[in-house]
Amino acid sequence: MTVSIKNIITACTFTLVSGFVSADKQLIHAGQLLAIPGEAPRLEQSVLIEDDKILWIKNGFVEVNDAKLIDLKNSFVMPGLMDMHVHLQFELGPDNDKEALKMSNELMAMRSTHYALKTLQAGFTTVRDLGSNPQYMYALRDSIERGWVDGPRIIAAGGVGITGGHTDVSGMRHDLMEYYTSKQICDGPYDCRRAARQAIKYGGDLIKIASTGGVLTDRATGTGQQMTNDELIEVVSAAKSMGKKVAAHAHQEDGIVAALEAGVASIEHGSYAGPKAVKLFKKTGAYLVPTLLAGETVKRLAMESNFMSPEIKAKAIRVGGDMQSNFAKASKAGVKVAFGTDSGVSQHGINAQEAVLMHQAGMSEMDILVSATVNAADLIDRSKTLGTIESGKHADIIAMDNSPLENIEELLDVDFVMKGGTIYKY
Repeated sequence: MTVSIKNIITACTFTLVSGFVSADKQLIHAGQLLAIPGEAPRLEQSVLIEDDKILWIKNGFVEVNDAKLIDLKNSFVMPGLMDMHVHLQFELGPDNDKEALKMSNELMAMRSTHYALKTLQAGFTTVRDLGSNPQYMYALRDSIERGWVDGPRIIAAGGVGITGGHTDVSGMRHDLMEYYTSKQICDGPYDCRRAARQAIKYGGDLIKIASTGGVLTDRATGTGQQMTNDELIEVVSAAKSMGKKVAAHAHQEDGIVAALEAGVASIEHGSYAGPKAVKLFKKTGAYLVPTLLAGETVKRLAMESNFMSPEIKAKAIRVGGDMQSNFAKASKAGVKVAFGTDSGVSQHGINAQEAVLMHQAGMSEMDILVSATVNAADLIDRSKTLGTIESGKHADIIAMDNSPLENIEELLDVDFVMKGGTIYKY
């Protein structure tokens, strides 16, 4: 359904913004409202919004004379979803090598705005971008924050990696690899300390590292620990001294354990987390960001297409095939989970398919919604402003026809999206 601009004009005073219309006051009548994921939803609720903030929530369908009414009486309403692992500048496919040579940074940045809008319209109002060209990702983050372009709120990482590791360039001619190698590739603890400080200097909201090898590294270097313990410790120490967290890509348990012992805030993928890793997750309070959708995607592409090298294909089939069952064990053991997809490996805009895979692995519908709201907000230190529908918080609100607590696939078809009081889909 599309909102009639004429009807909005006759109903209230408004201010034009990019993408849609933002009224001074807006009143949502919610048939079902999951204000705080983890608690039971409430029937027939009213939510009053002023500018970008929630003013109050009241029982019943109350009337407010000077507010524009948003009728969601037949909908399930909840906080905006959050994806803690995306790559908005990238989408895996057979043309990636050609794009790396022929696509300008400027065009790549424009494509990123397209992916960002697709993500927002899918109901994801906040994301962590964990690996992009930082100059252009920081510009996209800041332009969205200023309201110049439409997209989800972005928490953007600065990357730090070791020579030949997962975040270093691979699969190119030697002279091209030398040209494309980032200045934040490091060797040894003190050089990695420098790289972490540099990543923060240029605008990183957090640091992304790779403690193990990766599936899409075009080298047969495995998925075990590659970053050494002293390198990990120095990166985390440097980040913490500047008030920043560290997210660690890690597949095998040795690299997961080393990263957790160093003090990272989250483990991305965690494909082979075993008993020792589970104990450390619970001891440190770190989050697991599972990215099951990425595992499913690379496994499918490896089996159905021919653009992957033999080195990548072998890892994709093995790791992709193991992720869901191992996640089930970690989740059942009580590891804290924050929702994340690795979108960019999968297509942008289908992020909610991660929830379906998490449910197939045995996670309850409510726990999935908590992972994508309350837990995600905690991971990025935004619990005071995001993650729930409460007075004083940002008006990040989505709605769908039926309850995802009864059928998690409802998240695949979000009908209403509001971010910061601005409607982007209705």
